Amino acid sequence: MSEAVSTDEKLIIFELKGKEYAISVHQVMSIEKKMHITRIPNIAPFVKGVINLRGVVTPIIDLRLRFDLEEIKYTDSTRIIIIMLEDMEVGIIVDSANDVVDVDTSKYEAAPETIGGNEVDYIKGVVKLDKRLLILVDLEKVFDRNVLKNFMKNKSDE
Repeated sequence: MSEAVSTDEKLIIFELKGKEYAISVHQVMSIEKKMHITRIPNIAPFVKGVINLRGVVTPIIDLRLRFDLEEIKYTDSTRIIIIMLEDMEVGIIVDSANDVVDVDTSKYEAAPETIGGNEVDYIKGVVKLDKRLLILVDLEKVFDRNVLKNFMKNKSDE
């Protein structure tokens, strides 16, 4: 008799337009309050600019714009989640960062085909947690590495 191996994963829960999304805590470096972002001209509209975070120039992406959701004014609950993507720190702006939860990975389900909008391209699945439905974000797909690497290369050439 074989038993399915069950493992727990810690997820950071954040919100965009009233929906709850989740990313693995292993990808998260820190969660910061909204701070001054230096705008960069002639860059993809979802790239809001850069911040200097503890001496590291970090590109900042507005996840609402990346998912083609309407842009809103930032509030006191707006957060910047700093993630490590390969060898580069990147910040994502979210409406709020709510929670850290342990989830049994065997409960992950494929993303339903009915999820609409461009965000479906960046979803790796969903998980039901009590009465909540968490949308699992695939950060590798969210970020066009060529855009970000060219952006960082151009910044280092200046």
